[in-house]
Amino acid sequence: MYRVDYSDLVDALLDGDEETSNRLLKEVMPRLVDYLQVVMNASPQEAQECAYQAFSDVLERIRAEKIKESKYIFSYLITTSRNQYLHFKKTQHRFDLDPDDGLHQAQPAEQVKSLIDEERMEILESCLDQLDPDDKELISYMLANPKATTKQISQKFGLSGANVRTKKSRLTHRLHHCFKRKMSS
Repeated sequence: MYRVDYSDLVDALLDGDEETSNRLLKEVMPRLVDYLQVVMNASPQEAQECAYQAFSDVLERIRAEKIKESKYIFSYLITTSRNQYLHFKKTQHRFDLDPDDGLHQAQPAEQVKSLIDEERMEILESCLDQLDPDDKELISYMLANPKATTKQISQKFGLSGANVRTKKSRLTHRLHHCFKRKMSS
């Protein structure tokens, strides 16, 4: 079972405790990569690059002692990873556009990627269908609105902020395991 509170990581990084830092990072980093792959549909390479860049950004903030609530460090890492990925995709999209190219025909590699993306979405839909209707509605809203704040989600669904964060963590965890299970079968 994954831990939820990684405040020990902040303490270890501030204290220079490399052994504890490395042990906790071996647990945290794969979760960030998995989150980006499963929830944000990032490729393995994109997910890894964005997760590591996000950690680097957060590490700077930790060292500058700008992290006020260390018990929320994992949530902060997830949010930073998501934002890093969104920024990456926005930048990538800007450079992928060719103004001289009126129509774009998919190359065979893009067609295969598209089929794989469709398969991943079908798996995610299958996992979503296993949730009860209220949970499915909540997580579907979060997936469709990645920039929605906890306050906005709280108001829309009539939940407390803490309840939204708890449900999001649990539902993401359940979807992650369902997705991994279905991908390996």
